[in-house]
Amino acid sequence: MSQKHLKEAFISNLNGTSLLEISLGLSLAPLCLLCRGLLLILYHLHHGKPLRSRKYSLLLDFLVLVSPFLFSCTVLSPVICFMPTIIGAVCAGIFSKIYSQRKHETRVPFRQMVRDFQETHLDPEHIPAITVFRVYVNVLTSIGILAVDFPQYPRRYAKAETYGTGAMDFGVGAFIFGNALVCPEVRQKSGVTQPRFSSLARQLFSVWPLFFLGVGRLLSVKSIEYQEHTSEYGVHWNFFFTLAFVRLAASLLLALFPKNKSWIIAISLAVLYQLTLNATSLKMFLLHGSNGRGTRAGFVDANREGLLSLVGYLAIYMASVQVGLRLLKCRNSVKGWTEAVCFLLLAVLLLFLFLHVSQTYVDPVSRRMANLSYCIWVLAQCLTLFVWFVATDLALVFTKLLVKGSSVPCCWNVVKPPTTSEKGRTEAVPVGREGKLSHVCLISAINKNQLLFFLLANVMTGAVNILIDTIHSKTALTLCILHLYMFLNCSVMYILHAKNIALKFW
Repeated sequence: MSQKHLKEAFISNLNGTSLLEISLGLSLAPLCLLCRGLLLILYHLHHGKPLRSRKYSLLLDFLVLVSPFLFSCTVLSPVICFMPTIIGAVCAGIFSKIYSQRKHETRVPFRQMVRDFQETHLDPEHIPAITVFRVYVNVLTSIGILAVDFPQYPRRYAKAETYGTGAMDFGVGAFIFGNALVCPEVRQKSGVTQPRFSSLARQLFSVWPLFFLGVGRLLSVKSIEYQEHTSEYGVHWNFFFTLAFVRLAASLLLALFPKNKSWIIAISLAVLYQLTLNATSLKMFLLHGSNGRGTRAGFVDANREGLLSLVGYLAIYMASVQVGLRLLKCRNSVKGWTEAVCFLLLAVLLLFLFLHVSQTYVDPVSRRMANLSYCIWVLAQCLTLFVWFVATDLALVFTKLLVKGSSVPCCWNVVKPPTTSEKGRTEAVPVGREGKLSHVCLISAINKNQLLFFLLANVMTGAVNILIDTIHSKTALTLCILHLYMFLNCSVMYILHAKNIALKFW
């Protein structure tokens, strides 16, 4: 077999892993975020000032927020189930040290601190968990698209061929979910009336880079005979085209129907699509082509997976718009967000219950078809991850109240501290809005140029595959390449952000 066919076989005919393993793996993201925040607060406690060195900030962010995932998807994958416990124990140890070493004059009974914490008012204009969710999906996807080409990356984490739940299968749907949370229809302030098709016009203008990137990827892959997983999207289709068409179709639907009813559209699309798959020959066509033997003759046959899965991805997008609308309702207190977390947890439990029923009686999860089970799984898993990020933010807000003046980037700002009557108690909290940090945060840096980050990751992935025989690489070389690849990508974003450059002109 040629090198191209060897690499294609290496990422084909896989069956994914368990839902539990994916959930445990994703729980590392909020735990790493919590660990980094606690370390910054501990530094402030010991030195009386925040960490201001940009060099050390980048190093800390990379080592705590990115590097653990490079190890967890390679050499530490056999013990992935123990990693959340280990990192959680480290976080507990750091918090215990902060709690025991805080200044004597700021000490109040723990029960009183909890009551004061619930009364704390947060910045209602910015929800850090949304930013962190979108950035982490981008980071994990960037890691996965290169790591999957190395033998140290477990095959069970790669995309499943037809049925199954691989970690990379989740990444595709999570990208759709994250895009919908910040779409123009969600960000539009209530009470502001705009022409019905204004969002559609804006989307027509804003998605042209995705079409351009899709065409660029198609031409480059064909011209250099790069390895392709044809059953993923088809011969000519790719994920850039899927993102563009889903955003356009969603904007059209949201122009025609009330956006607060988008959940009805999502359910209708997912259910009708699944009924069509089961009641007609559409599923056989999608899996085996029009002649039943996997033909790729003609544009529709050649790209049937990419074209038909648009319906499922559109359903995920519409449901995510409803989630975004719910999240952006004004909740400016810790108590309000605690209630929101409880509501989201209830929604997660219901979705996983529906997923069990759907997989048992309808169809297993299939990213290739983007069927009903896949849509439910993506929404349940995305909401679970988002809830973890919100809980992490609330934990960091509580810890910041213990150390006067401490700050954590990409964490909620305290707009109004709790009002207390006892003398000296207000010393435990920062008064007023926190100032901007002097150093640059890696999460903010990636968020500022997310499309560029993903594009750069794709280009670097292609370059590595062309220059290196990845499927025969040794463990040490694999870890070096993955760390260098992610560090270069993150450093570029970091430098651009430090210079306040956003490469977005559409």
